[in-house]
Amino acid sequence: MSAADRAGLKSPIRTYLEKLHATYVDLHDGQVASYIPELSHANPNWFGICVATTDGYVYEVGDSRQTFTMQSISKPFVYGLALEDHGKDAVFHKIGVEPSGDAFNSISLYPDSGRPFNPMINAGAIATTGMINGEHPAEKLQRLLDMVGVYCGHPVEVDQRVYESERSTGHRNRAIGHMLRNFEILTDDPEPALDLYFQQCSILVTCRDLAIMAVTLANGGLNPISGQRAVHQPYVEPILSIMSTCGMYNSAGEWIYDVGMPAKSGVSGGVLAVLPGQLGIAVFSPPLDQRSNSVRGIRVCEDMSQDFNLHLFHAPVVAKSVIRTSYNASQVTSQRSRRDHEEQLLQEQGHRIRVYDLQGDLLFSTVEVVLRDIMERHERLDFIILDLKHVTSIDTTASSMLCDLLHTLEAQPCMLLFSNIEPSSPFAMSILGREGSDGSQGPVIYEDHDLALEWCENQLLARYLGTPSGDAAIPLAEHVLCQGLSERDLNHLQTLLEPLSFAPGERILETGHAPDYIYLLTRGEVSVTIELADGKRKRLSTLPAGMAFGEMALIERAPRSADVTALTPVACYALPIAAFDRLQEINPSLRMMLLTNLLRHVSGTLRRLTEKVGILTG
Repeated sequence: MSAADRAGLKSPIRTYLEKLHATYVDLHDGQVASYIPELSHANPNWFGICVATTDGYVYEVGDSRQTFTMQSISKPFVYGLALEDHGKDAVFHKIGVEPSGDAFNSISLYPDSGRPFNPMINAGAIATTGMINGEHPAEKLQRLLDMVGVYCGHPVEVDQRVYESERSTGHRNRAIGHMLRNFEILTDDPEPALDLYFQQCSILVTCRDLAIMAVTLANGGLNPISGQRAVHQPYVEPILSIMSTCGMYNSAGEWIYDVGMPAKSGVSGGVLAVLPGQLGIAVFSPPLDQRSNSVRGIRVCEDMSQDFNLHLFHAPVVAKSVIRTSYNASQVTSQRSRRDHEEQLLQEQGHRIRVYDLQGDLLFSTVEVVLRDIMERHERLDFIILDLKHVTSIDTTASSMLCDLLHTLEAQPCMLLFSNIEPSSPFAMSILGREGSDGSQGPVIYEDHDLALEWCENQLLARYLGTPSGDAAIPLAEHVLCQGLSERDLNHLQTLLEPLSFAPGERILETGHAPDYIYLLTRGEVSVTIELADGKRKRLSTLPAGMAFGEMALIERAPRSADVTALTPVACYALPIAAFDRLQEINPSLRMMLLTNLLRHVSGTLRRLTEKVGILTG
């Protein structure tokens, strides 16, 4: 998605970038690279800035669509491909990870082994390119082009004129290549590796492309716009580490000190920077400083880092706790309606069920807070629910810690459940894969926290009240709407009711239907749901025998606002609204008692909802 202005309203981010561009557009320090003759033709006035976010949004100003060659910016991406081809150990055996302190084209090798100091200097980059798998040179080149294409989201090609210019003048790089062959870092004729290196440096990109490549690294190797994986996540950390310490030539130390983001520059004037988990920045401006970095590129990145606190080691105080709210089942119950004696039991014993509504990123420091709180309470708890609805990410360390907590609590009389988590998600799979039990205690993964809470309530009620019979019928006299009715009024009401039955899954009421009846449920369970905008269904409540539904028709006389579906075999009575209205003339006391019971029931529901809102928002 492009950050285009909509209806004349300009994004503050775009406004900032335009001001930043205007600040440095008249900065004419530096010289366009000329040691590769074809690069000297670049217009020194070209200047583009681009920012891409991990949710796929792109802001761009200036010459962000002007093509230029990657040059050394290709190095970290090719390094990632070599890591995927051979693994970290094999690559490290041939290429070090230490800053050289020398210029990018220095012949910097360890004297004893001939191993290049790092993959960002030319010696290390040529060795890296020599490790790319392929049966023949054309296949290796195509793999590089395909890899860069996935990073930036479209096919790319080599600028043949720049490639020929590099190949005809790259004598120093040839010397490096032959030295690498002498030390067996390159095990074959160095010329094919050198030729491929010249081609990778000559791949055409734009400033926008570089921003998307940068944000792909920020997004763990997954292109946030195309959804394609450019590099496997375990290799993103090594790539960014090398960019942090060695990416900006012999000014890498100053860069990480001042700007504080992994970055890479190229002599064609490109600079890209990565803020892991958040964004990618790219600047294109051909004039270079004495260290071969883009003059405008450096200044833009310095300003953005300072203005937006983008320094990697900027550690803001966390404003919100990872625990968004925490409560027990005596304070907040599930959407399942309960009879009076069940509600009383939950008021007395609901403290044995605790829900933690978590938020933000789960990593070591945040999960540790949750674990500490649970450890302090677990002896008084039988059930713990971790609701992950507001969690934005779970790293591998947090996942492992939560799995360990699950197993720790399994040895105690306390069960841990997770809610608002997709069963097919990596975290859910890790939980299920390490559960280590036959599941006899019950499921530990729920897509909805209310279902998890209801399950825990049912277990608690069964422990203290015994397992209820779901098929047991409730006498009409015990129904919530019939409380306090005299025998005469109960008999009169019975004459007005129409007995009905429904099979599991059968729809009893539908949204929009006329409010012709109210229903008194005497056996089974029903679910009250609505359809959301995305087509999913939201459960409003589950009603057992003894409850009423459709009762708001007595007050509102408006079309049905929800669907009611039988969950089990259902028996109920239907009271026609017309018959209820006639009671005003023939039995006003019965009508008044029904309304009183209805209002008492609605009042209790509203009171519980008010208490629930107070706890959840407090």
